[in-house]
Amino acid sequence: MQHAVFAWLRLVRVFQKIESHSERLFRANKMSAGQFDVLAHVGAVRGMTQQELADSLLVTKGNVSQLLGKLERRGWIKRRQEGRANCLSLTSAGREVFDRVVPEQEILVSSLLAPLTEGDQHELLSLLRKLDRAISRYGDEDDKSID
Repeated sequence: MQHAVFAWLRLVRVFQKIESHSERLFRANKMSAGQFDVLAHVGAVRGMTQQELADSLLVTKGNVSQLLGKLERRGWIKRRQEGRANCLSLTSAGREVFDRVVPEQEILVSSLLAPLTEGDQHELLSLLRKLDRAISRYGDEDDKSID
């Protein structure tokens, strides 16, 4: 096997382990990973529109609508119509959950990456950004060839 395949397999394994720990944290807080993602995005950017949220999560408008509907029913998020856009904000209950769970997730991820030095983490981030940009361009070239 090529080094690239080994690296990919290791990346998948590490991601799955981190995701498993995160899922336990989310379940303990009675939410899904998708609900956490929405809560974290909306809580971090005041006045975010539903379309901006969909773009940042890389999911369909329909998926975002379903997640928002569940979070609205829980009393964590509210939608406000402004012109043609739905602006999103956290309710006070949603802000309480955000203020508790987001730091817990940050601590969890930091502890899982703690075996790497700060320099290692910086290098890993740099390499992953480089790979992300290259793969994004690769996908764009594929999309253009379909036209």
